[in-house]
Amino acid sequence: MQIRIAAIGVGHWHSLFDAAYLKTLAGMPEIKLVGLQDPDGELAAQRARQLGDPPVFTDSRDMLAKVRPDFVIALGRHDAMASTAHYLLDEGYPFLMEKPMAINAAELRAVGDKAATKRTFAGVPLFQRYHPFFACARTMLAECTFGHVSHFYFRAMRPTSARYVDWGAAWMLDPASAGGGSLRNTGLHGIDLFLALCGEDAAVVGAQISAKALGQPVEDFASVLLRTPSGVLATIETGNTFPGQGGDADWRFSGSEALLTVRGGAVWATTTSGAKQIAEAAREHLAAIALRDALGRWRNDDPPATGIEDCYRAMRIVDQAYAIASK
Repeated sequence: MQIRIAAIGVGHWHSLFDAAYLKTLAGMPEIKLVGLQDPDGELAAQRARQLGDPPVFTDSRDMLAKVRPDFVIALGRHDAMASTAHYLLDEGYPFLMEKPMAINAAELRAVGDKAATKRTFAGVPLFQRYHPFFACARTMLAECTFGHVSHFYFRAMRPTSARYVDWGAAWMLDPASAGGGSLRNTGLHGIDLFLALCGEDAAVVGAQISAKALGQPVEDFASVLLRTPSGVLATIETGNTFPGQGGDADWRFSGSEALLTVRGGAVWATTTSGAKQIAEAAREHLAAIALRDALGRWRNDDPPATGIEDCYRAMRIVDQAYAIASK
């Protein structure tokens, strides 16, 4: 049966670029895009022309009332996400909403509390969990291959933040609209991976941010140190200073008896026996994998793989880091 999907806040760059959720949906024969919404009607129309010309709206509630979709993809500015989530929950629309879902953790806590009283499917595509690294790490943890877990390292450097302007999302350079820079956006993925692997909460023990390289109001580099109650450490480094296309990434998970790393997208395990590749790089964009998984879970009446509470736990860490760095 064809699934009718409407998208809110398509001015967000992930509609067509990077994660490109709507491009993925437009290529799925079982999906029909029945409406695109953005406060900027001209920008929404530009997006629509690349997606088969679905109807365009500037008001999300008007769109939902007119097209009555089966499922909603919610994007938009960070400072508008929480109000959108509240409305979708109130109206009972199943949805997938891009992180961070709110401007800060306090806003998101209110969304999570409401979601707990509903049966609405409310997923958040924390798609780095679909990297083979995550599955390999969980297997090694279950088999006690790591020995005593020591630390986690996540580095993700992306090209200049001017890419947001080129992609129609200049609001990402405004702290009031975005809630921060590279830490709130990309760093949240690394924090989520660490919390999910360790199965514990964590506290920020050190943080610094810098806007020196690009001179924008939001940071272009952030470095955060975390510690769990059991003593596992993490370093999260993220920024927008990679000089070119692509990026610079480094993931490591280390224990007393094993080290797990990513090389060229493939996953390698190093033990006293030597180093060997244990998983190939993902053959599909992680965001597309997360999108297909979310739709499959919704159709099967299963809960999302990652949801509001997962996003909230990472958002609390982000807020703590900004507070410490500001001092």
